[in-house]
Amino acid sequence: MDERHPRYFDLQVNGYAGVDFNADGLTTDDVRRACAAMRADGVAQVLATVITANLDAMGRRLQRIAAAVAADAFVAEVIVGIHVEGPFISNEVGYVGAHPKADARPASLDVTKRLVDSANELIRLVTLAPERDPAGDVTRWLVDQGVTVSAGHCNPSLEQLRRAIDAGLSMFTHLGNGCPLVMHRHDNIIQRVLSISDRLWVSFIADGVHVPFHALKNYLAVVGDRAIVVSDATAAAGMGPGIYQLAGQEVVVDEHLATWSADRSHLVGSACTLKQMEANLHRELGMSVDDIACLTSENPRRALGETA
Repeated sequence: MDERHPRYFDLQVNGYAGVDFNADGLTTDDVRRACAAMRADGVAQVLATVITANLDAMGRRLQRIAAAVAADAFVAEVIVGIHVEGPFISNEVGYVGAHPKADARPASLDVTKRLVDSANELIRLVTLAPERDPAGDVTRWLVDQGVTVSAGHCNPSLEQLRRAIDAGLSMFTHLGNGCPLVMHRHDNIIQRVLSISDRLWVSFIADGVHVPFHALKNYLAVVGDRAIVVSDATAAAGMGPGIYQLAGQEVVVDEHLATWSADRSHLVGSACTLKQMEANLHRELGMSVDDIACLTSENPRRALGETA
């Protein structure tokens, strides 16, 4: 990667270089510092990610990111939109992941419109659970507004997934994560998604922690040219082991750059950068520079309806 010519396009960045995009005290200077660190690591553009919280908090976080984009031209070059991950996700243990269970809720058009307004129309990607939008009304409305809708933190049946795709859903967020450690060995969300992956863009976190490399190799072989790699970076990205914050949660990063909740019960985002993930894909899976560029630059843009 030539840092003078950044090319990564990251659809899922919760924070970077000590900056948490979900922090209540986030400033434009903070956002600019995170953007400068991403550029130094080869990142061209990102979607800043806001995760599930109570609606007032989510609204304020969306407003702060939108304000930083409006106030700083460099920030606007790097942050080209917002990814809202939640709050319309499963509240079941395992599927809810690191999101606060109490704030996970059924999909609502009124709430959706409120969040879109708070973000000054910067929302470009929404992750929701299809079973929380059973009629597809929120999915259909978002797609009509030009927003890409992705399934994630969910456990829909195969039929529910198909109905969501018919309503406009076109992506799945970090497959292999946002689900319990123990599931049915055959009829589970991973297998359902893989069975219809010809109809979905599918993203993965390639840090070797969220998905072991041998499993990632299998998933990429099935998904093929519709696969995407995201960092799911938190404030710990690029910083090394230590204690960090994500939306008020304590995140503990160990010597393997695994990002754990304070009680070590589950992973919370990633401390790995896309630059590190490129090295992983080359070293562990033998992937070429061109193939990695498809995963980290071209396909993310295509998933948003852009020309790569």
